[in-house]
Amino acid sequence: MNTKYKDELNESQYEAVTYIDGPSLVIAGAGSGKTRVLTYKIDYLIKEKGYDAHNILALTFTNKAAREIVKRVNRDIGLPWSSYIWMGTFHSVFARILRCEAQYIGFTSQFTIYDAADSKSLLRSIIKEMGLDEKTYKPGVVQSRISNAKNHLVTPTGYATNKEAYEGDIAARMPAIRDIYTRYWERCRQAGAMDFDDLLMYTYILFRDFPNVLKCYQNKFHYVLVDEYQDTNYAQHSIILQLTKENQRICVVGDDAQSIYSFRGADIDNILYFTKIYPDTKVFKLEQNYRSTQTIVCAANSLIEKNERQIRKAVFSKKEKGEAIGVFQAYSDVEEGDIVANKIAELRREHSYGYADFAILYRTNAQSRIFEEALRKRTMPYKIYGGLSFYQRKEIKDVIAYFRLVVNPNDEEAFKRIINYPARGIGDTTVGKIISAATDNGVSLWATLCEPLSYGLNINKGTHTKLQGFRELIEGFITDQADKNAYEIGTDIIRQSGIINDVCQDTSPENLSRKENIEELVNGMNDFCALRQEEGNPNIFLTDFLSEISLLTDQDSDKADDGEKITLMTVHSAKGLEFKNVFVVGMEENLFPSGMVGDSPRALEEERRLFYVAITRAEEHCYLSFAKTRFRYGKMEFGSPSRFLRDIDIDYLRMPHEAGVSRLVDEGAGRFRREIEGGFTRSASPSRAPFGSTSSSEQRERPKAQIIAPSVPRNLKKVSAVGSSGGAQASSSGSALAAGVQAGQMIEHERFGLGEVMKVEGTGDNAKATIHFKNAGDKQLLLRFARFKVIE
Repeated sequence: MNTKYKDELNESQYEAVTYIDGPSLVIAGAGSGKTRVLTYKIDYLIKEKGYDAHNILALTFTNKAAREIVKRVNRDIGLPWSSYIWMGTFHSVFARILRCEAQYIGFTSQFTIYDAADSKSLLRSIIKEMGLDEKTYKPGVVQSRISNAKNHLVTPTGYATNKEAYEGDIAARMPAIRDIYTRYWERCRQAGAMDFDDLLMYTYILFRDFPNVLKCYQNKFHYVLVDEYQDTNYAQHSIILQLTKENQRICVVGDDAQSIYSFRGADIDNILYFTKIYPDTKVFKLEQNYRSTQTIVCAANSLIEKNERQIRKAVFSKKEKGEAIGVFQAYSDVEEGDIVANKIAELRREHSYGYADFAILYRTNAQSRIFEEALRKRTMPYKIYGGLSFYQRKEIKDVIAYFRLVVNPNDEEAFKRIINYPARGIGDTTVGKIISAATDNGVSLWATLCEPLSYGLNINKGTHTKLQGFRELIEGFITDQADKNAYEIGTDIIRQSGIINDVCQDTSPENLSRKENIEELVNGMNDFCALRQEEGNPNIFLTDFLSEISLLTDQDSDKADDGEKITLMTVHSAKGLEFKNVFVVGMEENLFPSGMVGDSPRALEEERRLFYVAITRAEEHCYLSFAKTRFRYGKMEFGSPSRFLRDIDIDYLRMPHEAGVSRLVDEGAGRFRREIEGGFTRSASPSRAPFGSTSSSEQRERPKAQIIAPSVPRNLKKVSAVGSSGGAQASSSGSALAAGVQAGQMIEHERFGLGEVMKVEGTGDNAKATIHFKNAGDKQLLLRFARFKVIE
């Protein structure tokens, strides 16, 4: 045998690579060389055991993973046969099989593959043809339910007779889903088309209904390898079982501790119970982490061991011990952004790191705004991985378009973007007529809308009524904006336009993210108004807010800087990546773990696995941060540290006072240590609903945002106020405040945290204090609006 296997692999890797006598399960801890094992096993099968490359099937979840394996096979091992291996994603490989065998299931080999947009468009047409209300039968929601059925291998016939599914549809006020599914299935077949889920569904049906075809592929694939097995769903698992149940020549690789995609249908039971499905399985554990320091690995181990449902392993590192994981406490989400940005600058000075060596990981997309603004303020380059910068997201651009039209009714692009959003029955044909009439008369679209007869707009009475309803809506906002600040008119627009209702009706993960982003925009407007009021600007209008964010969106679109950048992303997007320095932010109850988790231990364990993934992305430094206060749902919320902080052994954490980043005032840093050691109030978390039942996200919709019934937040009320961060307190006049605040005093600000008063100027309502904040820098605040308390 070639000695390179022993020379280039550790003992566990070597055993996993060279065992081919039966089914094998390779549990690959974070950073343990999973791809290396897959690559070498393919090499071993071909070079040492005489397998033909075209008899090997290797399934991955992403094209990127497949390309990486091929790249390593070609570069590191020099195999000339990689192009012959059946290697690719589940969908690409099964599509290849279906094209070869299409006639068996009533298709031609030229069948079309519908992407998500094609699928949604067809469903929208069917919903319209059936006379159903699209506001109730949202195409995205219908698509999600049909996809869920297909991933559980439930056909339209099976769905129609499934009592649980029907009851779930009735509870969601969508009893016609089963009829839509039947019609959608038939229309796809008539069109000679399959959607992505059909590629799995029809492969299973092909193998189930045509044993001779199944036998052909069982004989063809002498060995099957599956990557990231913890992410397989029911359909994928079932097809793999069909192919391998006879010869049992299968090797699956994965890590149950990194199973984080149940919302996509992934079933952790597939890997947990693999040895029961294949009783002769030999289990190999890759436990040496080559990525992270010993401290980071030990901290992650101490966290994940709290999960009950897992395959136990003892991951270790032989790298340097490394620093303890830093825990930062911020007074507010704004200060949290400042702390992280300042720490990045400090690490760059001390270690000469490049910007690309840093990642900021958060639980929800909406959290990016605070960190984007903190980095911009310091001219630090960044990129949003796997998504758009905050102000470039569609839902945010839709809201901003409303704002722009209210400020400037002649804004043509804003007009076209929102005239039929949310849907109000004004179609492209009508918009085309408005544009034509406006062009012919040399006036704006808005002018044409206001005087349709004067400008020869040829529309019927029903369309005229709809257009005038839109005009009256915008005119009402135009009138109100003169008497309301940006936050107040902004919340009115979001509520009265129907935007918030539009995003709240659809409880898919994508739409929940849209809702969170809109809520975060409201938080940003609240911040904008409150902070400028403290700085002495009592009137903050919508035009001021638009001027501010227009500069941010200009920066978003600047592609000139192709240099290295700090990476911002959700933890889900970070899986499979690694960075020298990682910041996991927003470590608070109801944020991480998510407030959506409900009361299921199963769902709570997935959240803990998600946190485990976040920590194990770090190579050299890992930092965790949380804020005492955070604007959420349009109001200030007071949070407590995440229970997950308590799950990490205290020996691997460096407390806030030791990190020297933020200072605890009330009972000192010892209180935080006691909270970590003593535990936090535990809130409950979601169970993953079986097929046919209503999902946890549909059962437990998040609390309605304050923007649905907005009120002026306490820090925008025009009262002089020096209050504790624990709540608003009415205070004396501005002159009394000026007399009570003196240079040299330490204060605790509601948003900026700790600061030292440098000087006080002016008297009465005009009294201002210049304050140097530890993390936010120098600020000049008008005392009658400032929100802080003197602590020294």
